[in-house]
Amino acid sequence: MPIDRVTVRFAPSPTGKLHVGNVRAALFNYLFVRKAGGAYLLRLDDTDLDRSTAEFAQGIETDLAWLGIRHDLFARQSDRIAAYEAAADRLKASGRLYPCYETAAELTRKRNRQLAQKKPPVYDRAALKLTDEEKRALEAEGRKPHWRFLLADEDTRFVDLIHGETRIDPHSLSDPVLIREDGRFLYTLPSVVDDIEFAITHVIRGADHVTNTGVQVQLARALGAEPPVYAHFSLLQSVDGRPLSKREDADFSLEALRNAGYEPMALNSLLARLGTTDAIEPRQTLEELAAGFDISHLGRADIRFDPADLDKINAAFLHMLPYEAVMGRLGAMKCDLGRDFWEAVKPNLARFADVKDWARIVEGPVAPSIEDAAFAAEAADALPAEPWGPETWGLWTNAVKEKSGRKGKALFMPLRLALTGLEHGPELKNLLPLIGRKRADARLRGLSS
Repeated sequence: MPIDRVTVRFAPSPTGKLHVGNVRAALFNYLFVRKAGGAYLLRLDDTDLDRSTAEFAQGIETDLAWLGIRHDLFARQSDRIAAYEAAADRLKASGRLYPCYETAAELTRKRNRQLAQKKPPVYDRAALKLTDEEKRALEAEGRKPHWRFLLADEDTRFVDLIHGETRIDPHSLSDPVLIREDGRFLYTLPSVVDDIEFAITHVIRGADHVTNTGVQVQLARALGAEPPVYAHFSLLQSVDGRPLSKREDADFSLEALRNAGYEPMALNSLLARLGTTDAIEPRQTLEELAAGFDISHLGRADIRFDPADLDKINAAFLHMLPYEAVMGRLGAMKCDLGRDFWEAVKPNLARFADVKDWARIVEGPVAPSIEDAAFAAEAADALPAEPWGPETWGLWTNAVKEKSGRKGKALFMPLRLALTGLEHGPELKNLLPLIGRKRADARLRGLSS
């Protein structure tokens, strides 16, 4: 069936903070749909009332906005209970949703017996054999049913955009519980109903959902709809090979990374290419990333997220930014010293906030580090008259070399320490004109300036 408009969804549960593992789904869906010119749905799967909070929901929207991911459509599952109840009624009427009365303890005993007999722990469908009279008797005891979806006795097949032809054997699965004893919906039914009603054409999510997809394909068809196209990408792991968790890996939450000073487009650039054969290079906009995004390039093997890679691409991103892109940020930090300043210091930035340190080095006060006062004073005497430019450093150091006989590190390091108080930093041919003759002279003579 032809697709009129590509529509995707990112469907986080507001039960914790987004981290680099689960935000990849948000990013991949966004890049995919922007390249296709379609619509992006942000759906909050907030039916878990015990753990979902308004604070987490707001945090998700804040994190996505920081990344630059904007949604076209928005929904909360808690607002759509009537739609799920209507779908459940249809499934009950068709015999695909049936009541079960076992307690959690009884189900555990069944599973343990199956495992002891070396059988797969699959629900035995005992509830299907209950008569109406037996059901009434159980309810008279105070038991309330949970409701299971009756899986069709046939292989479920679908074409995955990353894994290709995929087969799920229903005999290896228990009929999934869709509704709890207290009437609350679990994840599966609301998700499928929403995919149908919002006309989701593509579901792009982690490989840990492949088995769920087999169930959801059957459920969509039981509700009279064709399922969307699926793509299951590999999962991120920690450096030591452990699956990332939003509860255990707080340092990898979007909030933590934002507070640590990382650039959103550096993170986007890394996550969009990590685990692909494509070069990992910083891009300035999501539009640039989307133009080069190809879902078939996503690998199947799980990949490790190394913060050192993020450090590297964050620095590379800053180093490529033109002055026009940062003027507002420099002004907000009260360290906009002009284009020449930005071009001089950006190759030394690991985080944007580091620019404040270099503005202080230029404007002072700086406590100079003088190793040889006589040499430093001799260098001060040799300072040329202003105006100064990029050529001033070479002219001056050649003159100092002639007078002192020093060269190499013995010449340059004492001058750097006196002018900046540091052993490293931007090229002094670019920094010296910004410091200016008055401050340079004072620092060489050991005065804080």
